[in-house]
Amino acid sequence: MPLIEEAQDILRSLGLPRPQQNEMSALTLLALCDLKPGENWNRARRPSLTVTKGIMAFIENEYGKKYAPNTRETFRRQVLHQFVQARIADYNLDAPDLPTNSPRAHYALTKAALTVIRTYGTKRWKSAVNGFVKRPGSLLTVYQKRRAGHSVPVRLSDEVALNLSPGRHNQLQAAIIQEFAPRFAPGAHLLYLGDTAKKNLYVARERLADLNIPLSEHDKLPDVVMLDSKRKRLFLIEAVTSHGPVTPKRVIELEATFVKCDVARIYISAFPDFQEFRKHLKKIAWDTEVWIAEIPDHIIHFNGDKFLGPR
Repeated sequence: MPLIEEAQDILRSLGLPRPQQNEMSALTLLALCDLKPGENWNRARRPSLTVTKGIMAFIENEYGKKYAPNTRETFRRQVLHQFVQARIADYNLDAPDLPTNSPRAHYALTKAALTVIRTYGTKRWKSAVNGFVKRPGSLLTVYQKRRAGHSVPVRLSDEVALNLSPGRHNQLQAAIIQEFAPRFAPGAHLLYLGDTAKKNLYVARERLADLNIPLSEHDKLPDVVMLDSKRKRLFLIEAVTSHGPVTPKRVIELEATFVKCDVARIYISAFPDFQEFRKHLKKIAWDTEVWIAEIPDHIIHFNGDKFLGPR
């Protein structure tokens, strides 16, 4: 239904994380707006609704979507809690002392959210959204804790412009260069970059030779190799879109390839999103890193004992 899709667009614009942009979240927003099929967003209201007899009943009666009674907790934990955190909904506004698990617990749109939502589809929408999320920031920004002011462009060994061939794998490799490197390898030099169409798209042969990395075995190199000369770190990155994370077997192979290189090595499995990451979770080697392009500001360290206390 158009209204459901529009509700999803509203949630996306208001900075809700992707899991809170699904159909359940959209229907919840429509219930909190008391907006029935065919109505316009400027008719949105802010009734106070309980979860089961209010929100879920409205969704079933007006949109024909029946959720099982035990889904109540999913609405609370996966939708409404986030709505409250994002300042879209108020919780028990007129009865703040109600227990969390009370069947009388209720939710209503905040006045600020209602004002913004009523402008959807008008010329005032964009400015209203910007004003809403400006302070203290969108929930997506809060959840991801984005870093600011730490980006330094990655440098190629020469002044070279590279053109990767189309495809999901190469899109991820481009993200490694454009998003990962400035955040976690600032100032690093690109030494090697493969391509699905041209395996050795970029090879800094002299730099690799200086590091005692055998050029004859370039087919064994990971997808992306970068050198941070200042901190003496070599980033060995596998771009994973269907196969090829840094497994224990792969670590042994790469250690053999880099046996004569005396620069500290950092092994990284890069994924486009959490969905792809979950497919390979059990294969990833301990003491390696994981970077996920959809949350570019963070790295997952496998086996974090070194972070348990001061060294």
